[in-house]
Amino acid sequence: MTDNLKAIVLAAGRGERMRPLTDTCPKPLLPVRGKPLIVWHLEALAAAGVREVVVNTAWLEEQFPAALGDGSRWGLKIHYSMEGRDHGGALETAGGIAKALPWLGECFWVVSGDIFAPEFRFDAQQARAFVHSGRLAQLWLVPNPPFHPRGDFGIGADGLGLADGTGPDGQRWTYANLALMRRELCAGLPPGTRAPLGPLLRKGMQERLIGVEIYRGRWENVGTPAQLQALNMDAPPASA
Repeated sequence: MTDNLKAIVLAAGRGERMRPLTDTCPKPLLPVRGKPLIVWHLEALAAAGVREVVVNTAWLEEQFPAALGDGSRWGLKIHYSMEGRDHGGALETAGGIAKALPWLGECFWVVSGDIFAPEFRFDAQQARAFVHSGRLAQLWLVPNPPFHPRGDFGIGADGLGLADGTGPDGQRWTYANLALMRRELCAGLPPGTRAPLGPLLRKGMQERLIGVEIYRGRWENVGTPAQLQALNMDAPPASA
């Protein structure tokens, strides 16, 4: 099926750099311009035609169902993948995706609940192209932020990701925590395994199975109270 892909919003992290705010509130539920960070993504997913979303949780996870409910207010059905309850803590990104696979299809959207990207659109045409591409993932990359000057991946002339070098532009770029993925990428991990995503992406790039593209819209990895305060002091963008 190529229409109305499902999505996973990654929301299990502790948010250490955002303390003390995250001592009592999960980072994706912190408000930006009047609504929780995660709601910006839920609204954008719903606007793009997505109808089912998995939210993976661990830290203060009981707050997510209380805040978001079943998703019906956005025209969504939300499934909660509770890593804290089931495994005693967060499973990291790849482990979290692997646990959620029973709720996801062959291909699905992935977005971190603690980034702010109000102009990003979960485009159905791009999703269809990805489904037919046979690739393991399509990643969006952004210019390197000050806290990550070395970046993550290069971009080859063929639009494929480079794990260990730079492409024709001589640059490495930062993974935006926005992607389309195929279940095969994480399906080899038994549910409950703690595993980061980076090694799987690098292996996929070495096998020439990971596409990448640059996203130049507004993007923030909201990591500290000062960043959150600055976002809330900005003039608000157009409604998501």
